Amino acid sequence: MSTKNVTVAVLTFRRPAALVAGLLLMLRQIEALAEDASRGYTARIVVVDNDPDASARDVVADLDHPAVDYVVEPTPGIAAARNRALDEAWSSDALVFIDDDERPRAGWLDALVSTWREHGAAAVAGRVVPVYPQQVSDWIVDGGFFVRRTLRTGTRVAAAPTSNILLDVQYLASRGLRFDARLGLGGGEDTMLTRRIVRSGGDIVWCDESVVEDYVPEDRATPKWVLQRAWSHGNTSTNVDLALAPTPGERHVIRTKAVVGGLGRMAAGAAQTGFGAVSGSNHHSARGLRAMFRGAGMTAAAVGVVYHEYAKARRSEAPMGTSDVTDSTV
Repeated sequence: MSTKNVTVAVLTFRRPAALVAGLLLMLRQIEALAEDASRGYTARIVVVDNDPDASARDVVADLDHPAVDYVVEPTPGIAAARNRALDEAWSSDALVFIDDDERPRAGWLDALVSTWREHGAAAVAGRVVPVYPQQVSDWIVDGGFFVRRTLRTGTRVAAAPTSNILLDVQYLASRGLRFDARLGLGGGEDTMLTRRIVRSGGDIVWCDESVVEDYVPEDRATPKWVLQRAWSHGNTSTNVDLALAPTPGERHVIRTKAVVGGLGRMAAGAAQTGFGAVSGSNHHSARGLRAMFRGAGMTAAAVGVVYHEYAKARRSEAPMGTSDVTDSTV
């Protein structure tokens, strides 16, 4: 079996402390490869800094590690940064994405690579588990907003976020697949790419043994942030559907379904919120509100509204993340 070359990409935007913590844990796993050639792959890290002021340069320089490269992608937006990572990994066999505010658990990289080699998949998606701040409201915990899915390893999925994913670089190259620059500031570029992988005949398989921890900052563990994110996800998912539709007729159908589905979610969410208020259930109150906001985002997209999530994130100096909140359709 030939030795594979793997590039791990960490996109960052003004998050030096979180970046260092994650890089140190990644390097432990990469350094272990040098002591065990039987694993059949080598790995390096590339940090893609989306800050034109190169604020992460000193962080990487201080590490002074031969397995870590640093580049600046000055074009604003997460799609541009992800495409820069693709360019940096073009001679590699696989590209792994992990967020700058995540920390990998032991065996994270081995599990992704092993599953990829076993299944010959175009992509492998791993698990993300939340780690809450010490002070967090019951509303956030009971709502389960940051809890992601878990599946049996080898399960095929139709789409996946890029918070913990391996992409087969040669598969992408052979089909001309890249992240859609039109979604650079709005988000959804990961969903768009992974859905295109499946449409082109590739498989995305799940790896439950590959786990990263998502450290939820205090400013995200709030009802305001969660509900805003729900609106954004509803808006983005519908806009991705519209972008993938090849004809005006299909786009009309998608808009109609988004209006009907969005209004339906708003009505169901209102009922669930009311039940939660009467029964004293934080879970139902929280999930109902989230459904209402997601439905509102879908309906807005149907009439042409596009929410630029990462334009706002750049103004508030938020990290280069992906789906920070569960992608449930509820």
